[in-house]
Amino acid sequence: MLSIAKRTTAGAAMLLIMPLAVWISGWNWEPGQSTVWLHFLFWLTETVTQPWGIITHAALCAWFLWCLRFRLKPALMLFAILGCAILLGQGVKSFVKERVQEPRPFVMWLEKTDHIQAEEFYALKRKARGDWVKSQLSSQHDIPTFLRKHWQKETGFAFPSGHTMFAASWALLGVGLLWPRRRTWTIAILLVWATGVMGSRLLLGMHWPRDLVVATLISWLLVTVATWLAQRLCGPLTPPVDEVQEIVERDQEP
Repeated sequence: MLSIAKRTTAGAAMLLIMPLAVWISGWNWEPGQSTVWLHFLFWLTETVTQPWGIITHAALCAWFLWCLRFRLKPALMLFAILGCAILLGQGVKSFVKERVQEPRPFVMWLEKTDHIQAEEFYALKRKARGDWVKSQLSSQHDIPTFLRKHWQKETGFAFPSGHTMFAASWALLGVGLLWPRRRTWTIAILLVWATGVMGSRLLLGMHWPRDLVVATLISWLLVTVATWLAQRLCGPLTPPVDEVQEIVERDQEP
């Protein structure tokens, strides 16, 4: 358990660098970034948004199972553990959101520009919030169409970030499960992807830095427990030395 906690803690520390730096700097979101840059960030955030998030989840599950080389029964058990960890994280996110009820940055910006009061906005039903955003911003050409549509869809509360919990959980699962298998490139890509998703939530006006920090910490706790369960129920995460050498040689074959 201690070695797993050390790995996931190191991974969480790397993920926290960006949001903590932004939080400490006092940066506040304002619209007006480059449309091309925002479009890239939008597609990055879409990898976690339904229905694309389901495809991302399935693809990562398949890749993890291939990397770990488990037999069928342990593989199915691991698949269940990974799915439960992600779903539990999203459940915790929804529970906390409804109790904290923190407005999103774009909603506070709308309040500042005298479009609507945040309390009035969140008093509306979900569909009514989306319809209101559509009607009020239809004539604002400085806000890209794809971003207005994203705001129409994402009208819930901000704290904590569900997108961050999804991406951070997979990145930390990579650190916890794949580090003993020397899957360095996979771990690096997952950490960069998760950090990119977190940054997209800031720059699209969806979250405050503290939302990302708390979401990452919740993910760290859940993933640490999930990785420990995977080791207990599916077998050791670290294969024998001769098996490691065989895997490395096989992966290096042209």
